[in-house]
Amino acid sequence: MNTKKLLSAVKFDEKGLVCAIAQDWQSSRVLMVAWMNAEAIAKTAETGFAHYYSRSRQKQWMKGEESGHTQKVRELRLDCDGDAIVMLVEQHGGIACHTGRESCFYQKWDGGQWQTADAVLKDENEIYGHNQQ
Repeated sequence: MNTKKLLSAVKFDEKGLVCAIAQDWQSSRVLMVAWMNAEAIAKTAETGFAHYYSRSRQKQWMKGEESGHTQKVRELRLDCDGDAIVMLVEQHGGIACHTGRESCFYQKWDGGQWQTADAVLKDENEIYGHNQQ
């Protein structure tokens, strides 16, 4: 793999990060948004599984390393400005959100307030053995 060529068009922010959007490869539903640095992009391309950079924990992580809900990357895309990545993924286990839902975008604006639109598929205590927050 030519890492230099892979990263050459990516415009990282001042912290060395780029926004990454994970979308279901079949339904196109947005599953989550996270951040990637050069190492995460390279590991994603190398392994075929989504890797990210956690700003809060200040470390690399592979999606599903704790939960088992990995993301097999079917396609990796870069936007026209080079400052956002979209990954079309096969979400293993059907759960992308740490809350146990299919998508992190489970709230919708309705009736003047945020409403929970998606059910919990698996309690986060069952997934992680504790609450994530």
